[in-house]
Amino acid sequence: MVVAPIKDGQELRDAESLRLAEERARAANWKRWGPYLSERQWGTVREDYSADGTAWQYFPHEHARSRAYRWGEDGLLGICDRECRLCFAVSLWNGRDPLLKERLFGLSGPDGNHGEDCKETYFYLDSTPTHSYMKALYKYPQAEFPYGRLVEENRRRGKLDEEFELTDTGVFDERRYFDVLVEYAKATPDDILIRISAANRGAEAALLHLLPTLWFRNTWSWGCTHEGCWPKPFIRLAEDGTLLTHHVTLGRFRLAASTLSDGARPVFLFTENETNVVKLFDAAEGGPFAKDAFHEYVVRSRADAVNPKEQGTKAAAHYRLELPAGGQLTLRLRLSAEEEMPRQPFGPDFDRVFADRMREADEFYAARVRGPLESPESSVARQAYAGLLWTKQFYHYVIKDWLSGDPEQPAPPETRKAGRNYDWPHLYNRDVVSMPDKWEYPWYAAWDLAFHMLPFARVDPAFAKEQLVLFLREWYMHPNGQMPAYEWALSDVNPPVHAWASWRVYKITGPPGQRDRLFLSRVFQKLLINFTWWVNRKDVAGNHLFSGGFLGLDNIGMFDRSKPLPDGGHLEQADGTAWMAFYCATMLSMALELARDNPATEDVASKFFEHFVAIADAMNTLGGTGLWDEQDGFYYDQLHSNGQMIPARIRSMVGIIPLFAVEVLDDNVIERLPGFHKRLQWFLQNRQDLAEHITYMQAEGACHTGRRLLAIPSRARLERVLRYVLDESEFLSPFGIRSLSRFHKDHPYVCWTGGQENRVSYVPGDSDSGMFGGNSNWRGPVWFPVNYLLIEALERYHHFYGDSLRVECPTGSGRLMNLAEVADELAARLKRLFLPDGQGRRPCHGADRHFADDPHWKDLVLFYEYFHGENGRGLGASHQTGWTALVTRLLEMAPR
Repeated sequence: MVVAPIKDGQELRDAESLRLAEERARAANWKRWGPYLSERQWGTVREDYSADGTAWQYFPHEHARSRAYRWGEDGLLGICDRECRLCFAVSLWNGRDPLLKERLFGLSGPDGNHGEDCKETYFYLDSTPTHSYMKALYKYPQAEFPYGRLVEENRRRGKLDEEFELTDTGVFDERRYFDVLVEYAKATPDDILIRISAANRGAEAALLHLLPTLWFRNTWSWGCTHEGCWPKPFIRLAEDGTLLTHHVTLGRFRLAASTLSDGARPVFLFTENETNVVKLFDAAEGGPFAKDAFHEYVVRSRADAVNPKEQGTKAAAHYRLELPAGGQLTLRLRLSAEEEMPRQPFGPDFDRVFADRMREADEFYAARVRGPLESPESSVARQAYAGLLWTKQFYHYVIKDWLSGDPEQPAPPETRKAGRNYDWPHLYNRDVVSMPDKWEYPWYAAWDLAFHMLPFARVDPAFAKEQLVLFLREWYMHPNGQMPAYEWALSDVNPPVHAWASWRVYKITGPPGQRDRLFLSRVFQKLLINFTWWVNRKDVAGNHLFSGGFLGLDNIGMFDRSKPLPDGGHLEQADGTAWMAFYCATMLSMALELARDNPATEDVASKFFEHFVAIADAMNTLGGTGLWDEQDGFYYDQLHSNGQMIPARIRSMVGIIPLFAVEVLDDNVIERLPGFHKRLQWFLQNRQDLAEHITYMQAEGACHTGRRLLAIPSRARLERVLRYVLDESEFLSPFGIRSLSRFHKDHPYVCWTGGQENRVSYVPGDSDSGMFGGNSNWRGPVWFPVNYLLIEALERYHHFYGDSLRVECPTGSGRLMNLAEVADELAARLKRLFLPDGQGRRPCHGADRHFADDPHWKDLVLFYEYFHGENGRGLGASHQTGWTALVTRLLEMAPR
């Protein structure tokens, strides 16, 4: 039965919502095809079979055009089926480049002055959750693409210099570029209409070679036997002029390509998606047709590079377009299951389907985005959702086979069997997963994904729940209970935010009484195992003070927190401990919810309540003051070294995270649970000593009777920390809360350990060190995930305190706000990153004049990984519409 989704208690009947319902009920396979093709497969851990784990060097960009991938595929603004069997993407050549543009270019980690970085200009503009309509834009220079200059200049620059970007080279000056707009619309789940529009933005006529390309992922060259190792498929030219494909599990599909307006037909090219072993490895002989054949044919004019028999596993329709100044041309293609291909692929229904899907996309978002669709805020939200949806990717990684190698390939070095990820032999990933950024981070990151699911819950609740469940399944989660972090180091430790994301998705995706309790129960059971892993592995002394490593905050500390300390000491981390209290509080709320119809869960609720109290108490009082510094009024990490306990007096996000651990409990919920209520009353009567430094089931001071507050800081300590947080000379920037206080600009923190000086200074932009590769920086910039968690925490505090708690915002301004108003102020500052000012400039784009001066750029938005602590300029990955898509949640907040 197909059941329409619900919003605010009302059934949504728009066409896209019904498609989602059909997909969920398995009545129609609407998500079979989507943007699941990676933007970068080269330079990944999956493709690395080296002895020493040097992924960037083992499979560099220079190999990508000639070497078959083992575990995935990549392409330019492309699509594939959910198992990445058949792929489609666009290839381009401007007549000047040394390479056929088949994929995005960027610098490897060692080449960039701030780590890996994509050096291209592209934008995700629209997508519905079923990908029934999708749109993306690539800006292609008409001058020779400056590959060499980008590499050389970034190598020359140091850590104190900004990155040298494609727009800095001048290739877009005087609008000498092509806008290549790619659109997809589904007539049915297996009938995909494609439009590719090429516009010459320059003042002179220009030549563009455009090659829509269809190919099969290579699953036949390895001799593997696990699921997904299929026999060799084929693509050939059919008698009706279409490309006919056949795959043993996908079946038969056809690709039709339109003629040009003058009746000219494209030239179809064919080759094999197989490695050019003669070119790359000096083999005496290899197959006559290799993966790089289209590059050889188009760029080097080698007609013998392609298969004259018009068959293979990779094919392209080669169009040669002469575009006049300001001219535009649109190509039409149609990829359909053989039985669904109409006799007239480009008849009247083609444009009608596109018009319908575009209108339906507007209707879908009109019900989910606040304000008129044409408003600047709605435009930002629409593009943020587009980026979030385009950044789904087929992710394939089977550790056992990856470590052992394939029967028909050279045996990998034995050292690999004790190297990276060797202790995760159970891991079997072969799914469509939400990525942080499909070029810079084309692999999942567990804590990133948790944040992605909140905006996903708004547009595709089923997908959000499926992803959260997936990472707790036994082929992902380690038998010991640890969740996989990311492919570079599956055993790294990320902040435990999965429970929070699951709880929030549970509440977002249904009104009270109509929520998915099966989902909540499924994740809760597995989270119990993960929580136990944390307690057993990360509480070194058994005193409820936790370590955990870098915990996603990369270089925030004075040294790499994921490695042993130089002098053999250990670190008790304010953030590690606070994250565990946050985890406890969330699990408590989940347990209380489940106990409504499962009394056995009351005992578990009592366990999490008492564990939270123990952690909060230790954090505030162990050894006298715990991790709290009474002199400064802030939480700090504690360094245990040579019998001494030294507070690391760094005012950073580490000391703000304790504010996140706050829950408001209703008495009427507690009173319905007699077992939990009895245990709670015992605690309230016998442990009154705990109330001095923490907020421990406080009822006094509530704005409404019947509520109790559970939080790490007491009210007094909360107010003291907020004085720093809301001080513009400390944490409060024009665009959100900085990760490190501005105080450290003139007062760097210096500590000597093991004969080494360790220094932490305020660095608001790119990282000035190579720690963690140097491509992220937690020493000053603004990061969306922790800002969002702070906003949510302030709302919970306000839910309890109401107007009885008002603070200066900004500190020293004399302007008093309640904590809901403070949350609104922080949200407004974060939203300001993406909204145009009076001159049309958006802070996230920095000083790049193209976005303000060129009408073909001005409405485009990039969603960066993090943002400059002073001017808001976007930094790090440029398409991190994973957690930065949290801006959609802020844009939807009702004004108060």
